[in-house]
Amino acid sequence: MARKYKVLIIDDDEFLVDMYSIKFREQGFDVEIAFSGNEAIEKIKSGLNPDMILVDLVMPNMDGFEFLREIKNKGIAKNSKLIILTNLGQEDDIKKGLALGADDYVIKAHFTPSEVIKKVTAVLEHD
Repeated sequence: MARKYKVLIIDDDEFLVDMYSIKFREQGFDVEIAFSGNEAIEKIKSGLNPDMILVDLVMPNMDGFEFLREIKNKGIAKNSKLIILTNLGQEDDIKKGLALGADDYVIKAHFTPSEVIKKVTAVLEHD
């Protein structure tokens, strides 16, 4: 990884956010976190420009689908890659997430944090 990528992790599960934050930092990523879609949108509007956004689908107030719709409608985070990181594995959810602009869809239970980082790196370096 030649450059330092900035990743925004959006999940309401503090334990998972901490675990992924540590793993990404160990691999040289710059990590920002948000515990809700609303918080993430505020950070992006305030100037945060992540290379990658990892978003969970199941969150209170604004779920991941709503977050994807919001950033698309508001035209923000246009240059960010998006990966849905969730435990929702239904085919309808996957299709919906990809249709809303996600670059990939990762089911948490099927991947270790190291494998998630590999996927993130692959998507970022695929340009």
